[in-house]
Amino acid sequence: MSAPTEVLLLCWRDTGHPQGGGSERYLQRVGAQLADRGAHVTYLTAAYPGAPREERLDGMRVLRTGGRLTVYLRVLALLIGARLGLGRLAGYRPDVVIDTQNGVPFFARLVAGAPTVVLVHHCHREQWPVAGPVLARVGWFVESRVSPRVHRRSRYLTVSTPSADELVELGVDRERITVVHGGVDPVPDGGTTDSATADPATADPTEADPVAADARPRLIVVSRLVPHKQVEHALDTAAALRARGVDVHLDVVGSGWWSPELLARTADLNLTDRVQFHGHVDEIAKHRLLARADLHLMPSRKEGWGLAVIEAAQHGVPTVGYRSSAGLAESILDGRTGVLVDDGSTQLTAAVRALLDDPAEIARLGAAARHRAEGYSWAATADGVTTVLAAAVREHRAH
Repeated sequence: MSAPTEVLLLCWRDTGHPQGGGSERYLQRVGAQLADRGAHVTYLTAAYPGAPREERLDGMRVLRTGGRLTVYLRVLALLIGARLGLGRLAGYRPDVVIDTQNGVPFFARLVAGAPTVVLVHHCHREQWPVAGPVLARVGWFVESRVSPRVHRRSRYLTVSTPSADELVELGVDRERITVVHGGVDPVPDGGTTDSATADPATADPTEADPVAADARPRLIVVSRLVPHKQVEHALDTAAALRARGVDVHLDVVGSGWWSPELLARTADLNLTDRVQFHGHVDEIAKHRLLARADLHLMPSRKEGWGLAVIEAAQHGVPTVGYRSSAGLAESILDGRTGVLVDDGSTQLTAAVRALLDDPAEIARLGAAARHRAEGYSWAATADGVTTVLAAAVREHRAH
């Protein structure tokens, strides 16, 4: 069967959102690939300051409405209006919908009149407590009980085998789940250490910073700054290494509402001269920082896949992460392209110390990681997603 020609993508954020991350990039890159192949792609997402209400982006029609929570009701209203011939999507009839479940889905299946594929990067059991006791209880009930029942005949799309296993634990039939790994963008022109110093007029501003230019071992974290990413563990590792006579520099790349807590923690640990918070940076600056690193740390409590693992690998930089964080157990091949450890900054520190004491091992892991990264592309991801979408449409028509 040919690929669907009218595709609707639902996600609470897009990549331009201040809190956008790897899950948003997955959907947006897939949408761009589908549009490039001739599909009409509509992307519904939340509004945010400075973003246009509607635009053409990467070949897709992007419509923004609502905020962090209200986007769900606003999108449902748009879809109901479309079927009634009203509103911004009056008369719109998608062939298939990808409904992204970031904790909770949009439940588009109930109103869209089209087959729905539920995209789940990972389950949010460990993340719900940050929402407060009431919302956490309601959110987990919706995610673990309501959504599996509503979507009991829908196909599921996820990004790693551990995430698929989590869905099975929630009652989703294994045969309805397809794993399609994320792709990776090519390293942008200028995104290497050589290019960072080639032209002072365009060089990364951190090149002139004595902290950034010193010869200490360099660690890096690329992450949204939110509690479940546990960037504190990287800070604790830097402090513990210093106490053991290993002086490192830590780059923290990313932004988020937890940033003040991390800055305070850095000051409490007396690490202000050893840690540099870069905030949100463009792709070139991010890749330059990755290229300069010796090790990438991902101490996240939960990841669906871990896009930054593959981005670091593009530069031959291995990742140290937690075995229990779901997707990292697949994006990091333990002992081959990086190192997986048990939870806790003590284990993280021990692994980082052992690697810094053995540069040859870092080089071996980094070379294997770089080789593995060469096998990922958004075109291949889109191929897998297209197969899932076509199957969903075929099954829908059969019923």
